[in-house]
Amino acid sequence: MRNQSPIFLTLVFPVRNQSEQLVALLEEANLLLTKLVIDYEIVVVDNSSDDDSVSILKKLSGKDGLPNLQIYALIKEVDADTAAWVGLENALGDFVAVIDPINDDLGFLAEMLDKAVSGADVVFAHNEQKARQNFAYRSAYSVFNWLYKMLNDIHLAKEAPQYRVLSKRVINFILQHPQPAITYRHLPATGGFAKVNLSYSASPKAAHPKQLGESIDRGMRMLVSTTRVPMRLVTLLSLFGAISNLLYSVYVVAVALFKTDVAPGWVSMSLQQSGMFFLISLVLLVLGEYILNMVSLQNDGPLYHVGQEFTSARMTRREKLNIETVMPQESPFQPKSD
Repeated sequence: MRNQSPIFLTLVFPVRNQSEQLVALLEEANLLLTKLVIDYEIVVVDNSSDDDSVSILKKLSGKDGLPNLQIYALIKEVDADTAAWVGLENALGDFVAVIDPINDDLGFLAEMLDKAVSGADVVFAHNEQKARQNFAYRSAYSVFNWLYKMLNDIHLAKEAPQYRVLSKRVINFILQHPQPAITYRHLPATGGFAKVNLSYSASPKAAHPKQLGESIDRGMRMLVSTTRVPMRLVTLLSLFGAISNLLYSVYVVAVALFKTDVAPGWVSMSLQQSGMFFLISLVLLVLGEYILNMVSLQNDGPLYHVGQEFTSARMTRREKLNIETVMPQESPFQPKSD
């Protein structure tokens, strides 16, 4: 029989419109965690479900429900990474595991936890099997991962998948960044922490269709927020345009000085156009550099808002805190043995 790890583990479940699977999912998670660790909590982030998920979660966290549940119900739907960060930001455990209940295998958590307890700050698990998506989404997904690999030297899907176990030290490090909900996805893999990448094969529990437009928007935000290469390319092109127009102006002046058969008005028109484009290029160059330096100070407001928050009526760690061990003492009225 497996020994319990002497740690406090937080399990984060981002869910949306999964009311039919919630009871079985959380019962399975509770049963597994009682065998894996001495103390745990399950943080469920309901990503603005349209079904009766919230009411089911309320019942599950009631007096006759499951222990150690922490529920956060969001008012507005957010992307998967932001929903996961809601749970991470409110986690209390020494280690935090993030799992997609549709695509990831909960049973593989035991092997991931072994690596974390052995000294890894970050443990990633990549599922070789993926839920079916349409051709347009798969194509865009492949292009994004290729581009991200080229710009950041990391394949996000394979080297930093969403199924992960993070130590509290990693989470505190991510919290120091201005956009933790975005940097949370890649920073554990690029921050220099001790990490382990694992892979397994398990069939997804159900179809999980994703919107191409939302995925493209999230991918673009991740690209421009995690690397300066796109904006640096803009500034380099602006610098190239400024230099090219300056050289063209020199060429126009040289033609005017050394050639006699120049068409009337060509010199003045060419100088006017090259000068205008030179100024535009300089403006874009300065603006691009300004954006690069100010991007860390941007303030777009909160990425999410918790509409409801409730916890289980019974928390096992509180019950343990109330247990007081009384050592037997020798009564002064008992006769001492010789």
